[in-house]
Amino acid sequence: MEGVVSCGKWIKRPENVSFAILGKCLSSKSALEIFSYDPTTASLSSSPLISHEIDEGNPISIAVHPNGEEIVCSTTSGDCKLFELSAQETSTKLSAREAPALQGVGLQKCVAFSIDGCKFATGGEDGHLRIFEWPSMRVILDEPKAHKSFRFMDFSLDSEFLASTSTDGSARVWNANEGALVTTLARNPDEMIELCCFSKDGTMPFLFCTVQKAKSKPVTTVWDMSTWKKIGHKQLLAKPASIISTSPDGKYLALGSKDGDFCVVEVKKMSICHWSKRLHPGTFIGSLEFCPSERVMLTTTKEWGAKVTKLTVPPDWKEWQIYSLLLALFLVSALAFYVFYMLSDSFWQVPVGNHSSRPDIDSFFGEPQFSEDTFGHMEL
Repeated sequence: MEGVVSCGKWIKRPENVSFAILGKCLSSKSALEIFSYDPTTASLSSSPLISHEIDEGNPISIAVHPNGEEIVCSTTSGDCKLFELSAQETSTKLSAREAPALQGVGLQKCVAFSIDGCKFATGGEDGHLRIFEWPSMRVILDEPKAHKSFRFMDFSLDSEFLASTSTDGSARVWNANEGALVTTLARNPDEMIELCCFSKDGTMPFLFCTVQKAKSKPVTTVWDMSTWKKIGHKQLLAKPASIISTSPDGKYLALGSKDGDFCVVEVKKMSICHWSKRLHPGTFIGSLEFCPSERVMLTTTKEWGAKVTKLTVPPDWKEWQIYSLLLALFLVSALAFYVFYMLSDSFWQVPVGNHSSRPDIDSFFGEPQFSEDTFGHMEL
């Protein structure tokens, strides 16, 4: 793909259709480009569906609203630009919208929508944290000294908490409803908490963090959200991580490295189930995100651009497969009942005589009951 890719995100569309939006620095301009995704070939389209030129600055980070229609892009000009996506069968349009509350906020290293889409947060290079109610843009929290400088942030599954990390190695948790600091995660003097990501499966309320120690390999730590205490750690990527992400269903955790590798971890076992080594050789992975409709990963680096990787993880059950299994179980049960009924002489040990050789099936269910009004009173 032409140009330098600075960031990228998936866009979830209706009926399990996915697009990818990339922030690109071209030879004479910067732009946001949207590509379609082909699940058959597990690849993006060779040319964009649409390319929208950015007037000032280069893209830094992108946040996509869960509805797939609103997109915020932070730029080097110090503004966050708001766009609206309109995708029809015959055309795709990306239109700029006015967002006064996001103008002149300075360089924002992190931008994120909450899972329910009701909140939007920005984390600045200057350490300034802002949490807005969306789409009213009512300010929930405006904290100029949240961190020395933001590194990463993530919303919890219930959208109640926001976790953030700083370039100085600290990590904090904020109540996104009340706009208040909940806790600063404890760490040893030789530890740097670099990245953070909440579990998303709804059953395990954990916060994952990558921790770099002074004289040992980095580890991934797990924190209990009820107490905000560290409950364990494991060495997974075994090298400094540049990005972290969880799958939409929460089954998998992904870690991208500073030299172009990424691994996928099964959260239930906390074991690696996919490795992509030297995918972007020698380059810092800037974007890492699970596709919302397929088990594939979008990664971006400035040197190698955007790549889509099909994950070597067990396939998920499709909806039609689940219904087919239920139907098969029903048919097997019905067949078994029929066989028992036909062999009832021996099975039910009924003596052979003048009576029927099989028990009357009505005896199992009682005498049939009839009513003049079979369905009762119905209101239309």
